[in-house]
Amino acid sequence: MFEINKLSSEQPVLIAGPTASGKSALALEIVARQGGVIVNADALQVYNNWRVLSARPSEEDEAAAPHLLYGYIDKTQEYSVGHWLKDVKPLIKKGDRPIIVGGTGLYFKALTDGLAEIPPTPPALRSKANQRVAEHGIDALRSELDARTLERIDVLNPMRVQRAWEVQTATGRPLWQWQDETPAPILPLGDCMPILFDVDKDWLNARISKRFDMMLQKGALAEAQANLPNWDPSLPSSKAIGAPELIAHLQGDLTLDKARDLSNIATRQYAKRQRTWFRSKMAAWTKYSPA
Repeated sequence: MFEINKLSSEQPVLIAGPTASGKSALALEIVARQGGVIVNADALQVYNNWRVLSARPSEEDEAAAPHLLYGYIDKTQEYSVGHWLKDVKPLIKKGDRPIIVGGTGLYFKALTDGLAEIPPTPPALRSKANQRVAEHGIDALRSELDARTLERIDVLNPMRVQRAWEVQTATGRPLWQWQDETPAPILPLGDCMPILFDVDKDWLNARISKRFDMMLQKGALAEAQANLPNWDPSLPSSKAIGAPELIAHLQGDLTLDKARDLSNIATRQYAKRQRTWFRSKMAAWTKYSPA
């Protein structure tokens, strides 16, 4: 198990784990004791329109320690693991000790294992995929993927399924072929301390329920109100858990209690997918239990 007092003050640190498990607090503690800069590895926290609902560090936390790659992407922009890897690379090469923290497992895998250089998806194809999913569900795309691709992706994650379908359709090659041509990683596991939050399900679910209430107290509803005028559910930034539910409440389709319940269910389901992915892909990481 991980212990801060046994951590080298010069070693880069990776902190991964399910949502609401306390990753950001550990990152702050490490920086307070040993120094470093905190770098975001969460796909929703890059966007500038969801500070509260995406659980981005507070202004007080950002004042306490340097934070990078948080809230710097406009809500209308596409942002992929390739974009993140390009943005994080100079931060690692710069020399400041990075404490990279987040819940997007694919970011960490790309960082430590390398990322296939896949051509970007044409916008027209992305629109076609979105329309097919809206009309027929994600199974319409999943059924057209080859068996080897299905073995490698999270088939329960609609974004991963759609991405694999877009790559296969745009390039004429399945995703796994691109993955097998992956270049060398930017930060191999052997060059850093990789920490994985290993938490009890019931403990985490209790924290999830409390956290959404705290988000409401801190202004999540006002944040949703600010996003309402130009709300577009197809945007990646709109995938923030709780966003569709609070928007539905503001549109008069859900009570606030129902929106809260549905948001908590969605968060628990997401955390379950994260834990499954981490167990499968991060067996070599050092386990840490905050409970």
